[in-house]
Amino acid sequence: SSMSSVRLRAFLSVSTHPVPYGPSLRLLHPRPKDLMLGNHGRGLTKALFTRPALALGRLGVTPNMLTVTGTALSVTAAVTLLPKGHFVAGPLVLLVVLVADSFDGILARATGKSSVFGAFLDSTMDRLADGAVLGSLAAWAALSMPAGVLRTVTVVAALAAVVTAATVPYARARAESIGATAAVGIAERTDRLLVALGATFIVGLGAPQWVLTVGLLYVAIASFITVIQRVRTVHQQVRQADDPA
Repeated sequence: SSMSSVRLRAFLSVSTHPVPYGPSLRLLHPRPKDLMLGNHGRGLTKALFTRPALALGRLGVTPNMLTVTGTALSVTAAVTLLPKGHFVAGPLVLLVVLVADSFDGILARATGKSSVFGAFLDSTMDRLADGAVLGSLAAWAALSMPAGVLRTVTVVAALAAVVTAATVPYARARAESIGATAAVGIAERTDRLLVALGATFIVGLGAPQWVLTVGLLYVAIASFITVIQRVRTVHQQVRQADDPA
């Protein structure tokens, strides 16, 4: 209800009660968020790409332009390279595009042009790019792998990864819509893409196809665990807000 949402927001803003993974517990029990690779890579990308991003800004390029362009390039690269089995060129091209995709956020923060709509657009476009990558791997498995258990498992793992990977940010968005926070979990977007594309690249270099199967299974399972972690975190926050004593 709206009243519960108001109470939860008030609780999170003024409560002195410890919340899961609070500062006092951080040294003994690192937050799941602290275990995600992407959080540690943001400082590096900021240091490397702030100046190039500012140069683009001086040319009149806006963060939203970069967001849409990056997504278009990611989707195009994924659907044209991965289903055809270009497992060396595909991951390399996508890695370059996905790294460049971080320019939009860097440019927005550096120029003070961060906006609610920009965050919404970026998250929405990310879901399209992720779906294109994982869906293209599912298409390759269905069309190119020999019939058998391995093909079946690979296709199922890829499709499961599409669903669970999309649910991770959805859980966070729904949490924030009721005044909670859910930026926790063992697998954020960077982690999922690194594992999926890394396994793809290794297969492209000559490794057996089951390496990709394992990579996709990891993405699906880790994403599902992240969803559970976020649900649990929000449940604890809501329960403490409703019964602070």
